[in-house]
Amino acid sequence: MIESLPGLAITAILACAVVVVIAVVLWRGRNPGRPAEAVIADLAHQQSDAAARLQGMIVSLQQGQSELQKAVNERLDAVSHRLGDSLQKTTQHTAENLQKLNERLAVIDGAQKNISELAAQVTSLHSVLANKQSRGAFGQGRMEIIIRDGLPKDCYEFQYTLSNKLRPDCVIFLPDQRPLIIDSKFPLEAVTAYRDAKGDDERKQAAARVRQDVIKHVGDIAGKYLIPGETQDLAFMFVPSESVYAELHEEFDDVVQKAFRAKIVIISPSLLMLAIQLVRQSQRDARMREAADQIRDEVGRLMKDVGLLGDRIRRLQTHFNQSSEDIRQSIISVEKIESRGESIQRVELSRDEAATSNVIAAPMRKLEAGE
Repeated sequence: MIESLPGLAITAILACAVVVVIAVVLWRGRNPGRPAEAVIADLAHQQSDAAARLQGMIVSLQQGQSELQKAVNERLDAVSHRLGDSLQKTTQHTAENLQKLNERLAVIDGAQKNISELAAQVTSLHSVLANKQSRGAFGQGRMEIIIRDGLPKDCYEFQYTLSNKLRPDCVIFLPDQRPLIIDSKFPLEAVTAYRDAKGDDERKQAAARVRQDVIKHVGDIAGKYLIPGETQDLAFMFVPSESVYAELHEEFDDVVQKAFRAKIVIISPSLLMLAIQLVRQSQRDARMREAADQIRDEVGRLMKDVGLLGDRIRRLQTHFNQSSEDIRQSIISVEKIESRGESIQRVELSRDEAATSNVIAAPMRKLEAGE
């Protein structure tokens, strides 16, 4: 567009020349009597004016073209700079997004791997739970883990033999030394059938089967493991699934109540943990009571020994008092003896003085008599 401006100027000059010729022709048509030289002179003058104006227009156009070219170049430079910055920022942002996307893809890959492993574990667990013996071993293993983690070794025993030669899955020895029975077997087939039931009739049949199987198992536990005077008055039926336990309490509350009346308590893993904590607390309280009894007995013996020591000290004090009296009497006797000795000593001294005075007085009397 900028390069086509000179062509436009030439076209404008030609157009001006044509306009001048037409103006001359028209003027001659209007003034036929005027000389041609004057007309030519006017035309030359007008042409020079037009050329000057055209030159001014060309200069103006050239200046406008240079200014426009400069403005366009500046605008292009600014646009190029902005476009470069925008492309750089876009590239950096795209690289960051790709990095984050790679990280998220790595997380997704890890999650997919975990899901695959979990699916394999769930499949394995399903195969375990599908087999009755494997399911019993699974429930037994989970119960053993909970009990081992919560109780000392001397407070429980697995496969403990009762007096009727039966061996429950686990017993917990309470402070009165009567074992608390825990059975880890649970009839899961009926619950699975109840969950998989589609129609109302099928669901009713599955519910009846659940009630029948659970009540039968409750009766077996009560008949086999509740021995009056040997075991505790109630036993635990362990359900290794929290969801199954919740479903029993929600859908089959009558079965739970019948089990409770039969002195069988249905417990889940969380309730077994809570029961283990209560057992530990009761055992701790029993040990504290035993320790308190021992301390009380020892204090009683100590007080008895202290009483005997007091009696002996009092008897010793009596002996000391008697000894003090004897010593006092002995001192009195000694003082009397000393007093008598002094008296005797004074008597002998008086006799000696009298004899001496007699010996001196006799010669004096003789002298006085002139003998």
